[in-house]
Amino acid sequence: MSMQTASTDEVSAPPPADWAQARAQAYAAGLAAALPAVERPLAETDGHTLADPLTPRTDLPAFPTSSVDGWAVRGAGPWRVVGRVLAGSTAAPLTEDGTTVEIATGAMVPPGAAAVLRVEESRRTPAGLVDGVPRPTPEWRQPGEEATAGEELLPAGTPVDPTVIGLAASCGHDTLRVRRQPRAALLVFGDELLTVGPPGAGRVRDALGPAVPGWLRRYGCQIDPNDVVGPVADTLDAHVAALRAALTDADLVCTTGGTMHGPVDHLHPALAALGADYVVNTVAVRPGFPMLLARLVDADGKVRFVAGLPGNPQSAIIALVSLVAPLLAGLAGRPQPVLGHAALADPVPGRGDHTHLALVRLDRVAGTARPVRHVGSAMLRGLANADGFAVIGPGTTGSVGDRVPIVPLPLLPGERAW
Repeated sequence: MSMQTASTDEVSAPPPADWAQARAQAYAAGLAAALPAVERPLAETDGHTLADPLTPRTDLPAFPTSSVDGWAVRGAGPWRVVGRVLAGSTAAPLTEDGTTVEIATGAMVPPGAAAVLRVEESRRTPAGLVDGVPRPTPEWRQPGEEATAGEELLPAGTPVDPTVIGLAASCGHDTLRVRRQPRAALLVFGDELLTVGPPGAGRVRDALGPAVPGWLRRYGCQIDPNDVVGPVADTLDAHVAALRAALTDADLVCTTGGTMHGPVDHLHPALAALGADYVVNTVAVRPGFPMLLARLVDADGKVRFVAGLPGNPQSAIIALVSLVAPLLAGLAGRPQPVLGHAALADPVPGRGDHTHLALVRLDRVAGTARPVRHVGSAMLRGLANADGFAVIGPGTTGSVGDRVPIVPLPLLPGERAW
């Protein structure tokens, strides 16, 4: 691509999308292409997303369940011991007044029992009878106390974590219908990149190839080491070939670098050669302006996406949190991410007509966000000391005490946001 052609492309490029609108467009595109539901054993569902509401197969608990170790009694005491019931066994009815069975915590309360007397509040009479005063409040859990059969406990779109898996098991489920996890690939562009050793002699170390897969996994993607390719040669043919190969199996291909219209930026013409259309083409956000999200549709209707991340490391991560996170939420059938808020502990400048995503460290006790240092678009030091980004809207600045939205850095599957 000649410098003259690049200049023409820049002049004809569309204006950048508003940051909030770009997030909404990415989410809508993902939701429209939500991945199919699959049945998985409970042990294999961590990090997936519920495709159906979670409902119990029976009442919870399914039967009256003793809350304590003690004696299930009928009628007035003292009581004659007629048996024992342990957890996991079916309790025979108590049919006579003045009788009791020893009962363990979690065991089924026998039909006919009027109360459960705690073992530590009981005593034995010389005749071997059990005596004591049961508490007025029943010492057992009633059927349906936690939930009734068929009641919706969690909606479709809920991320599955260990707590959800445990709840599903208690509901009697052996499997869950979940959304298939997106499969991702990463293409690293740039002849100037080194993959080993320290930077020098005009070349810089690739920081995104090793890091981006971890971010994608935290957003719920599957990505293996052999799904990371690069550096890809700075030619149009090499870019087209690499994209075509990665899109064979991936639902999402992320690329790093090449999102502008310079002499060796081949991503835009490569997408055109593959017949892609843009969901978002550049976003009015700083850092991270030259990001993009494109969509490809096969003849059979299968939809795949390409997320173009800028080559500067912090800008690339901003593209991930801005476009890839909402896209993947949509693909998984999850609700669009809702941003929390925090009060600024220090002022944050605006960026004119662009949204400013400023790296901050959160004080979760005080509910405040403090900007960190070393936040240039090519720097990662500030990112490594941050919890997320404060959102400073276009045409505004952030003053001390202002409550502003916070974009959190991605968490491990199953972790909950602050």
